[in-house]
Amino acid sequence: MTITEEIQSIENAHESGVYAKRQVAIVRGEGARLWDAEGNEYIDCVGGQGAANLGHANPAVVAAITAQAQTLISCPELFYNDKRAALLEKLTALTGMPRAFLCNSGTEAVESALKFARLRTGRSEVVAAMRGFHGRTMGALSATWEKKYRGPFEPLVPGFKHIPYNDLAALQAAVSEQTAAVILEVVQGEGGVNPGTPEFLLGAQALCAKHGAMLILDEVQTGFGRTGEMFAFQHLGLKPDLLAVAKSMAGGLPMGAWLMSASFGELPSAVHGSTFGGNPLACAASIAAIDYLVDNQLAEHAAELGAWFKAALERVQSPLVREVRGMGLMVGIEIKQKVTPYLQALMTKGVMALPAGLTVMRFLPPLVISQAELAVVVEKVQEVLAKPIAAGSAGANE
Repeated sequence: MTITEEIQSIENAHESGVYAKRQVAIVRGEGARLWDAEGNEYIDCVGGQGAANLGHANPAVVAAITAQAQTLISCPELFYNDKRAALLEKLTALTGMPRAFLCNSGTEAVESALKFARLRTGRSEVVAAMRGFHGRTMGALSATWEKKYRGPFEPLVPGFKHIPYNDLAALQAAVSEQTAAVILEVVQGEGGVNPGTPEFLLGAQALCAKHGAMLILDEVQTGFGRTGEMFAFQHLGLKPDLLAVAKSMAGGLPMGAWLMSASFGELPSAVHGSTFGGNPLACAASIAAIDYLVDNQLAEHAAELGAWFKAALERVQSPLVREVRGMGLMVGIEIKQKVTPYLQALMTKGVMALPAGLTVMRFLPPLVISQAELAVVVEKVQEVLAKPIAAGSAGANE
């Protein structure tokens, strides 16, 4: 039995079974590279599903975690804490939003934002977008559109409705004086790497202001430099009432937050809480991650390198390609067939990438990736998409 087979055997015997896994065991990472249990090397364009913006084993984050673990790991928000204070100050300065609630994940950030939009407005209706993905807890799942995620858990939280993304007329028809919030991704990730148009996103902001609804922007995947700005809403100068962030916030450690605009105001005491939210270990990692992003101009790097990468992918010669789209280092290739066998074939060539729906190949490389590494990715994509993979061939099913 190989090391990989041993790992697979143990996981398969004891895990819940909810994850469809690729037949590889990843055991080490450095920068934009991964290694499996057999020593095979990969260029990582999964990027921890957007959590590894700083790359793997980032030395600044590792040092911060090590020092903090030797000092204080757990400190609930019953007490003040130096690392929490420093992170809150840094996070609010970056976003221009004066208050934040610290939690542990993107779905928690979205869940909380939905709760407090209802609390602030006294209304219950929420408008979300088709092909949007906001998480898997009951409120966040109610905002998520895809039937395969929703179906097994219905009835979900009432009051949610979905309109086509980038359809301002449909949004105008849906928002009213009964609307508590409109929740949108600036770039839909799971839904196919679909950037919002300026007309749609600015229109959503205007509609929320007109009707007294909260504009919630979900930047769980797009935040912290991914799209070429620190946050994607900054490309258009949007002013959300609530902003949900997570994934790469703490350099790969579990952490999330939602931020409130100045007009939203302070919340009542004891109306919400989180045992692990704002713990010193995650806060120290987040401070280090943000400082590294800023000091190394990784948002600017993502903008420049992302434009090069997208243009290079647009030059791929293949009868399979419908469209290449994205923003910064969040890029997708929509093809004319199901994408899973092509992702499997790409993995055999040493490149890891993600699906985004059934037909989109999604690339979320660490922002520290080099142009030389991305050039290899483009080369391997060209090889994989050169001709269709026949149904039923090796690697066609994940």
